[in-house]
Amino acid sequence: MKRILFICTGNTCRSPMAEAFLKGLAHEKGLIVAVRSAGTSTVNGMPVSANSLYALNRRGIQHKGSSSVLQEEALEWADLVLTMTSAHKRDVLQKYPNMMDKTYTVKEFAYMDEELQQKITELESLYTDLQMKQILGQPIEEKERQRLIALDQSIPNFDVADPFGGSQSHYDHCADELEEVIFKLVDKLLLLRSQQQK
Repeated sequence: MKRILFICTGNTCRSPMAEAFLKGLAHEKGLIVAVRSAGTSTVNGMPVSANSLYALNRRGIQHKGSSSVLQEEALEWADLVLTMTSAHKRDVLQKYPNMMDKTYTVKEFAYMDEELQQKITELESLYTDLQMKQILGQPIEEKERQRLIALDQSIPNFDVADPFGGSQSHYDHCADELEEVIFKLVDKLLLLRSQQQK
């Protein structure tokens, strides 16, 4: 059984919705998981936002729970730590660098494949090369600049936008985004399970 921890800021909007989506979809697909969520900047016991609950209810998903402050115990418990943004990921890894091998943004983990990894590796290498050229006062060729732009545009944004304080449509959009990424996440977890069983 995989133990998955979702992390956002207040643990009242995005991470509880992700938790609810994963619990429901995993049950449908026969994937056995334990799921929790927590916030990097919250207090224990805050209710899940009414707009988040409404967005879930419109999809036939019920969710009960309240906010939890992110603590090391939850990180130790988890096999997989999935944050809503790159900033949350950095925050976790600055405080708990030993969690690096199991901490990703939810989109990064769900969408990452060999092709995307190659693009990211090439982009990072190209950035490094071009920065070195600038330092050394060497010219940057137009084809290098164009390749950098093309790679940068082909790599998705790994952050889930925060609907906090927005209208119901912001929460509905966030729920749509999370529902899509959780479908991809479950597909990936099922694939990993089948590969481990071989």
